[in-house]
Amino acid sequence: MPTPSGRGLPQPNCRGRNRACLALVLGFLLLTPTAFSFAGQDPLRKSLVKIFTTIQRPSGSEPWRVGPEENVSGSGCILPGHRILTNAHVVSDQIFVQVLKDGDTQKYTAKVVSVAHDCDLALLKVEDPDFFKGTRPVTFGDLPFLRDKVYVYGYPVGGEELSITDGVVSRIEVVTYSHSMRTLLGVQTDAPINPGNSGGPVFNRNRKMVGVAFQGYNAIVAQNTGYIIPTLFIQKFLTEVKAGRVYRVPALGLYAESMENEPLRAYYGMKGGQTGVLVAQTVYGSSSWGKVKDNDVLLSIDGYPIANDGTIPFRNGERLNFQYPLDLHLVGDAIKLKVLRDRRIKTLVLRLKGEVRLVPFPVYDRKPSYFIFDGIVFTELGWDYFESAKNPDPQFLALYYSGLPSPQRKRVVLVDHIIPHAINKGYGEDYTDLIVTKVNGVPISELKDLLTAFQKPVGGVHVIEIDKAWDLGTKIVLKAEGSQQATAEILKQNDIPSDRSPDLMGAAK
Repeated sequence: MPTPSGRGLPQPNCRGRNRACLALVLGFLLLTPTAFSFAGQDPLRKSLVKIFTTIQRPSGSEPWRVGPEENVSGSGCILPGHRILTNAHVVSDQIFVQVLKDGDTQKYTAKVVSVAHDCDLALLKVEDPDFFKGTRPVTFGDLPFLRDKVYVYGYPVGGEELSITDGVVSRIEVVTYSHSMRTLLGVQTDAPINPGNSGGPVFNRNRKMVGVAFQGYNAIVAQNTGYIIPTLFIQKFLTEVKAGRVYRVPALGLYAESMENEPLRAYYGMKGGQTGVLVAQTVYGSSSWGKVKDNDVLLSIDGYPIANDGTIPFRNGERLNFQYPLDLHLVGDAIKLKVLRDRRIKTLVLRLKGEVRLVPFPVYDRKPSYFIFDGIVFTELGWDYFESAKNPDPQFLALYYSGLPSPQRKRVVLVDHIIPHAINKGYGEDYTDLIVTKVNGVPISELKDLLTAFQKPVGGVHVIEIDKAWDLGTKIVLKAEGSQQATAEILKQNDIPSDRSPDLMGAAK
C-alpha cells in the first residue's frame, strides 16, 4: 500500500490554519464559466444546490477549545428521496448549514445525515418540503471512459450564478484524496478549473451524473487537471446510509514492492508466467494481519491477476493499481487473495477492515484527544501536527510515512506542551512535542494508558520517560504528593473545562 507523497510533507487537506497554502498544491474546486449549455432551458439546473456552511475547527494548541467561526461555501445536487449530496469537506466541523437551490433567493436550513470522510462525500436533508418544489433529482450514470465528454456544474468564487465547465476524461486511476489522504479510484478531467466550488455534480452527454467534482491542481502545479469522485462510491455510500451504517472504504493493510526485477522473482521461487508483488510488511490490526505474511508474493486479489508492476487489468487495455478491488467492497466483506508462500500457492480469505495507521490520517467532526496531568498536556501525534508545524520534526515525518502500529504502540503519545505551575517547575517551553514511551514503568501504547499509569507513582514520584536523550534527557520526574490539587488549580487558572477529552471520560479518575 503506497504512502502519500508531497513536498517533503504529508499532502495538505482542507482543515486547519494553513488553508491559504492549500491552493498552491491540491485545493478544492470552484468552477469557471464556459460557453456550453444544453439546447433551450437546461433541465440539470433544477438539480443544483449551493451550500453555505458555518464551521468551528478545534484549536491546534489547546485541544479543549474550538477556533473562531468560519464561513465556507460549496455545491451539491439533489438526489431521489429529498436528499442533497455534496463533499464531506464542505460540511466538516459544521455548526450550521444552509442551502440555496439554483434560481431561488431563499436559503433553507439543512442538517447533515451522514458523512463518508474516506471518499469525501456527505448527505444532507432539508426538513421544509417547500425547498424541493420545482427541483429535479439527478440520475446516476456509469463510470465514464477515456475521452468521454463531461460537464461540471458549480458556483465560482466572486459570483452567485451557476457556472459550467466542460472537458474530457483524461485519466482513470487510483489517486490520493486530499480530504482523507486515502488512495482511491478517481477520474481525471481536463475541464478548466479554478479554486473553489467543491461538491458540484459532473454529468455525461446523456445528462447522467457520473461523479462529484472534489479537487484539482493549481495551475502552477498542473494546468487543466481536476478530479471526480466516481458514482461507485456514491452508490455504496447511499447503501450504507440506508442500512444505518457509516461508510468506510476498506484497506488491505500491507506494504508491497514491485517484482519487475528477474533475479528478485527467481529468489522468491516464481516460475515463468507467474507475476505479482512482494509483501514487504503487513500492518498490525489490519485486514491482512494474521493472514498475509511478510515475503509472500501476492499473485491475485479478488480474482484479478497482479502484474509485476503492481497493476491489474481494467477495461479496454487500461490498468489500475492492485488496490482498486477494495473500492468495490464494504468493510466486513470477505476478499480472496492468492499468494506464493515458500514456493507454494495458497488461497487466503480476508475479512476487510478500514484503514489502520500508527499516525492517523485527518480526523473531522470531533475534538482531539488530550489528557492533562500536573500541567503536562498529553496528546497523540496526528495530522494536526503536520498542518501547524513550520518545520516538522524528521522523526515525526518518518513515523507518518513508515511507522507501523504494534501491540506495544498503537499510537504515538506526545507531551504536547507544559502549562507552567509550581509542581512542574524546571520543565519549560522546550518540553514540547516529546514522544512518551513509559509512565511509572508502564509502557504507553495509546493515550488512555496514561490514566492507569498515573495511578501508580514509583517511590513518591511520577516518572515520565521520553524519547529525546540527545536534547532534553530521558525522563520528566514530578512529585506525586499534591498532584490532584495542582491539576485542579491549573484547570481553574487556565479556564480548562476538563482534564481530559470526551473520549476519555469513561476512564476512572
